[in-house]
Amino acid sequence: MDLALRTELAVRGLRAAPPPVRRRAGAGPSDDGHFTLRGGCGATLPLAQDSPFELDDGGRLTRDGVVVEDAMVEPIQRPRFYDLTTADGVRYEAIARLHGTHVLATTVVQTCIRYTQESTRCRFCTIEESLRAGATTQVKFPEQLAEVAAAAVRLDGVRQMVMTTGTSNGADRGAKHLARCVRAVKAAVPDLPIQVQIEPPVELEWIDALHLAGAEAIGIHVESMDPDVRARWTPGKASVPLSRYWQAWERAVAVFGRNRVSTYLLVGLGEDPDALVADAEALIDRGVYPFVVPYRPLVGSLAHADGVPAPDPATLLSVTSRVANALALAGMRGADQGAGCAACGACSALQAAGG
Repeated sequence: MDLALRTELAVRGLRAAPPPVRRRAGAGPSDDGHFTLRGGCGATLPLAQDSPFELDDGGRLTRDGVVVEDAMVEPIQRPRFYDLTTADGVRYEAIARLHGTHVLATTVVQTCIRYTQESTRCRFCTIEESLRAGATTQVKFPEQLAEVAAAAVRLDGVRQMVMTTGTSNGADRGAKHLARCVRAVKAAVPDLPIQVQIEPPVELEWIDALHLAGAEAIGIHVESMDPDVRARWTPGKASVPLSRYWQAWERAVAVFGRNRVSTYLLVGLGEDPDALVADAEALIDRGVYPFVVPYRPLVGSLAHADGVPAPDPATLLSVTSRVANALALAGMRGADQGAGCAACGACSALQAAGG
């Protein structure tokens, strides 16, 4: 797909009827609908009634009623494993969700120490809103995840898994439970690649433990490396110095390998685009994949309540194309990570630009 069109869709979204599979509220850009683009790659796009884009009766993408791409976008339908429940009556859908075309994603602990008060909460995050709505459970147990993962692979062709977690008070920052979950899923589905996502643990040995448990990749997400943006948008996480993130990334690259470590960088938080690209290039130099994603104003987040809009598509296009070029020069592709957000690529336009 043309990169300018892909970035505009990422920001403006589309009107979709019938709606695709989606996940309302949670730990990430998760209010979007999930679609398949031409070629089979996945895309998560905001569902917006004021978008100029929609699908006509033939499945063609139109802008203001004029066809811009022929038979290019298809809504991803409800997977079959959603219809199952565990022996104790928990819906599989409440334990893990389909993301993109073939990714199983779960938040193993749906609460976060940063979310307890507005002064520490990440302003774009809605991790606990799906819990409050009854759409998920607070803690996903290893045996539940193993059962759901096996069914998702068997029934719906899932090919990778992402496990994230809310940050805990412990020195492991949630890694202990993540490791248990990884081991259980690997025992049930040995060939399913898994990415784990976590804040820098106080004890960096937990990064090693996650790899030993069987995770193929890891995401340690900073969202922005600008100190003013961090203080404003991620005040709780900003209490962790950026130097600590660098230590965690370097340890992770040493353990997992180059291009098996990633971090989110959000476009639209007020950071200078040139500085954001420079930060991304510094990460690439160290073997860390900068997953460039537009900020999305999720319902239930503090930023949405404040009326902060999504970024300008032209800014997203510029940043995405420049970061993708730096990734290509370094020989780093998201698809090579095996599992995780960069490997899926649906929430970003980087893969459309060759990243």
